[in-house]
Amino acid sequence: MFLNKYRIFNRITQQIITRMASDGSTAYIREGAAELSVSSDKVFYNPVQEFNRDLSIAVLTIFAKEYKEETQKKTLQKARRCEKIFQDAIFVPETEVHILEALAATGLRSIRYAKEIPNVTKVVANDMSEEAVETMKYNVERNMVKDIIETSQEDACILMMKNKHPKRFAAVDLDPYGCPSGFLDSAVQCVQDGGLLLVTATDMAVLAGNSPETCYSKYGSISVKAKCCHEMALRILLQCIESHANRYGRYIVPLLSISVDFYVRVFVKIYNGAEICKQTISKLSMVKHCVGCDAITFLPMGTLKPHPTEKNPDKLKTCLPPIPSISDHCEHCNQTLRLCGPIWSHPIHDEAFVSRVLVHVEENPMLFNTSKRMAGVLSVIREELHDVPLYYVMQRLFGAVHLETMPMLTMRSAILNAGYRVSYSHASKLSIKTDAPAQFVWDVVRTWAKEHPAKASKLESDAVARHILSRDITSTVELSPRADANPASRRDARLRYQHNPAPNWGPGTRATLKTGFEIGPSLKARRKQNKKKQKRDHSPMSEDGGRKKTDTKTSESESDS
Repeated sequence: MFLNKYRIFNRITQQIITRMASDGSTAYIREGAAELSVSSDKVFYNPVQEFNRDLSIAVLTIFAKEYKEETQKKTLQKARRCEKIFQDAIFVPETEVHILEALAATGLRSIRYAKEIPNVTKVVANDMSEEAVETMKYNVERNMVKDIIETSQEDACILMMKNKHPKRFAAVDLDPYGCPSGFLDSAVQCVQDGGLLLVTATDMAVLAGNSPETCYSKYGSISVKAKCCHEMALRILLQCIESHANRYGRYIVPLLSISVDFYVRVFVKIYNGAEICKQTISKLSMVKHCVGCDAITFLPMGTLKPHPTEKNPDKLKTCLPPIPSISDHCEHCNQTLRLCGPIWSHPIHDEAFVSRVLVHVEENPMLFNTSKRMAGVLSVIREELHDVPLYYVMQRLFGAVHLETMPMLTMRSAILNAGYRVSYSHASKLSIKTDAPAQFVWDVVRTWAKEHPAKASKLESDAVARHILSRDITSTVELSPRADANPASRRDARLRYQHNPAPNWGPGTRATLKTGFEIGPSLKARRKQNKKKQKRDHSPMSEDGGRKKTDTKTSESESDS
């Protein structure tokens, strides 16, 4: 494990060639086909997100090719209808693929888009920072992509609103520092019909349930602190994008949604269609979460049924579901329930599209430095149950009742033997995603408890464990192993779940150059270390022996200097 960690880190350091100038102010960075020179610590660069950039290039390569073909086909059909000509000799102009990177920073991503994606016609690299734009201009000329990349210094929201009609972009990339919701309203308006929106969110503490009130104010959904929080974060972000799109008669179709490292990243197509927007409530659900056993129950906000007055049987009508019986306590452990959501409860991936991206990565491994990880993660995503939201975690299931954890393949075999489906989730190594009811899952745990009983001393003080294990087993549970319980991605030993390969692995600090070579705390972290303790030690004593209150701003500025 440790060898793999350092091999990965060595590959990263080999790609980030940094030669500090005599004054220590310039860094030279190489990633993919791009070479950058960054001369300011106010321009943000994070080598950790190389996987993010590689995956974006792979997705955009497939999307740009298909978008070009689909657009030309629609244009040809429209020309034939308008001109009433049915010959194949109608001239169709070449489809232009314009990409906007609204928050470009160093411009690395835009330069890689221009040099590595075959069908890109134009890339607009925008940033508010004057220093960032000057850096981008220099690097665009350095990489000889001036004919493709157009630099822009403007507020991202204003720029997107200026291009909402008719000069829309085929793809818009949003990768802000933290929450992206402030950019979504303008982003969903400036994407072409059938275009792609790429969104990253790095405020995982908010999305994962640490601050449910903050999550509601930013995303319009209440998050919950559960073991499945990483997929919950994806579904909260998707419902937020959908709500912004619906305001303008548009809707989303998720192609790929991924939770890795310290962030979530979604790739969604934007379409026009006020009629489809009416079906949005059937794609959303409220969630009941048990504080005792972590059980999840979904409460759909809407359902679809055939339209009684329409001749077309395929046309559906949205209706409100009946109110389910809501109890104050969990049926499995008798603990209290919490209500959260709404979340996106429809599929978060397009399996066919994921397969095409995976084939492209496997056929061109030399194009991506993180190709092994990309292939591993995409393989797991392709195997996921796309129509089953959220997942269980093995440690939580067996830890709640103080049992020795069952082997993963045994649990998967038990579910398959009962006729249900099961898969991993790419968001957790110990995940169980299944369409089996929660009652059956707990019956598997109770069957395991008969052969591997918990210690009586632990059960005496835990009401949750006693209540779960005391219930009768109502299902037939067969623990015999099955060959198909071991998925192909696991048998092939793919790199599915990567360990953090370097110290300080994370989102970095806002607008600060991060080269990946820092060992231990950063310069700012060292300067701020023990700041509060130093202020207490040096603050003047009052007459009664207490510390005098000092002006916070003055103290901070003094410590910074």
